[in-house]
Amino acid sequence: MLFMSYAYRFLSNFVFLALVYFALNFLEKYQHRVVVAVLVLVYAGMHAASALRSFHFFQRIERLELEARRLVAALGEGPNSTSTRKQVITDVAALRHAGEIKAYIDLLFLAIVILLCIAKIVTN
Repeated sequence: MLFMSYAYRFLSNFVFLALVYFALNFLEKYQHRVVVAVLVLVYAGMHAASALRSFHFFQRIERLELEARRLVAALGEGPNSTSTRKQVITDVAALRHAGEIKAYIDLLFLAIVILLCIAKIVTN
């Protein structure tokens, strides 16, 4: 299921890239292309800022994971509680890693979209 979520993220970003590419290529007038390119740049910039902000959030989660692992090792309350806590910590680590990969995929496609928009603005 994890790879399906990566494939969905890749496909949805690719469709967005294709829509931007075709929209910018089919506009005949330079002024219309610039308006659409600037609007897409604003959207992509906001989305990229959000993706970059999520990395700060992922770093905080990673610190909490390390602290929770340290506390579980120090407590040693019994086999059931420790294994349950370790499983929760492992699940959180997996979800954090998947979120980071998805954010990298988003940033890759947003960078391509930004370069495409800038190229369409600069060229006539």
